[in-house]
Amino acid sequence: MSPDPVDRGHLLTEQANPRSAHLDQLSALELVDLFNQEDQHTLAAIAGAREALAAAIDAATEALGQGGRLFYVGAGTSGRLGVLDAAECPPTFCTPPDLVQGIIAGGAGALVKSSEGLEDIAADGAAAIAERSVRPQDVVVGITAGGTTPYVQGAIAAANQRGATTVLIACVPGHQVPTEAKIDIRLLVGPELLAGSTRLKAGTATKMALNVLSTGVMVRLGKVYGNRMVDVAVTNSKLRDRALRILCDLTDLDREAAAALLDRSHQQVKLALMMHLGGVGAEAAAARLARHRGQLRQALAEVTGQEELA
Repeated sequence: MSPDPVDRGHLLTEQANPRSAHLDQLSALELVDLFNQEDQHTLAAIAGAREALAAAIDAATEALGQGGRLFYVGAGTSGRLGVLDAAECPPTFCTPPDLVQGIIAGGAGALVKSSEGLEDIAADGAAAIAERSVRPQDVVVGITAGGTTPYVQGAIAAANQRGATTVLIACVPGHQVPTEAKIDIRLLVGPELLAGSTRLKAGTATKMALNVLSTGVMVRLGKVYGNRMVDVAVTNSKLRDRALRILCDLTDLDREAAAALLDRSHQQVKLALMMHLGGVGAEAAAARLARHRGQLRQALAEVTGQEELA
């Protein structure tokens, strides 16, 4: 018979919320209102972690700019959120699939079927890091609402041993669960309305933090011009429409001319913009962008002497 687990009742994520003591007696409308009120804490949690989030953006930007990769590691809800954020980077920013990767305890099957028992094996987290040959130029983000998940702790320890930059995203204070991660992001949303159910506020705040982290990194890497996703992958009708609207909005072209330009640029919006502004073919435009590591604003300055599109 296995020994009793360590009491985790002191953790912020496990405590009972006094505002929901009568949760099972509320009407549907009262439930909606209470959840809405509690979810306001997620915004404050992100604000409270602003400096750590900025440090993570800077570290990941530098790492990916030098050929590194970004890994998210988690179990259960935390793991699924990491996989989701990683999966959305290629269509949004046209990144290669291996640039941002999500690792979840239990593998792909755990995305659709709970495999909670696998989160207790620290060696599996370490093995996942070894399997992906994590290097010093990589960044590993461990995601664990309660901060204690052995799978995540094992991954962070293994990544530290390999010299990678490590980040922890947790929803408990540092004094409750210290970390050896180099960047410590704490999203303190308070106790859940349903005690211990961290797919609620903790999950929402985690998703928000990942949105900030990945988007911030991609902005800094030149995947964005102004607030437009100029590296969008044109892989379906919706995304082609978005690409055409970006070209029309940022140039003097009508939709028909923008479509022709997009086709000549092999469906690459950023390349199309360089071609149009510089009056050059795809090869010359690509070379100019490459000289500036994909930074459209800097490449424009080389051509026109200014950073703004005409």
